[in-house]
Amino acid sequence: MKLESGWRDYWRKMRGTTRGSPPRVSNEEMFWSWIGAFLGITALAAAGQFLVAGSDLLLLIGSFGASAVLVYGAVRSPLAQPRNLLGGHILSALTGVVCWKLFQHVPWLVPGLAVATALALMHATRTLHPPGGATALIAVIGSPEIHNLGFWYVLAPATLGPLILLVVALLINNLPRSRRYPEIWF
Repeated sequence: MKLESGWRDYWRKMRGTTRGSPPRVSNEEMFWSWIGAFLGITALAAAGQFLVAGSDLLLLIGSFGASAVLVYGAVRSPLAQPRNLLGGHILSALTGVVCWKLFQHVPWLVPGLAVATALALMHATRTLHPPGGATALIAVIGSPEIHNLGFWYVLAPATLGPLILLVVALLINNLPRSRRYPEIWF
């Protein structure tokens, strides 16, 4: 009897607790989010083209698109703060590279191991940044060029890229009176 009730409660949790859509943000908020994301990602792409073109290094990876959504579109979120932006990507890149180097011979295991370990380490260090999970995943499922970077992947793109996003976030997010970034540094 109790087991049956427990299962019903379990499945009921999946209904959610609130009705309706999330609140819509103002047009001004949309504008500044767009400007920030455009300038941040464009700065990364341009820096990559002009600073590291012709080398094996790169500055733009997919997880930075998700970081842009956080640091320009959710500026007050704890997940968007500098500690999380930098620490999440750096720690996750390091985790991904180590997992690849140790377990590349077990290709079905290493993606889950890298992401789960990066998640646990971000929790433990209070640097949770969801795009960091993608940074760890890219380190293990990326191209041979990504794998050949080895620990350089931690420096470029995983450190330099978020630093560029951070500089743009500091400049753009503080222009309007309605925004302030960061809420906390470390």
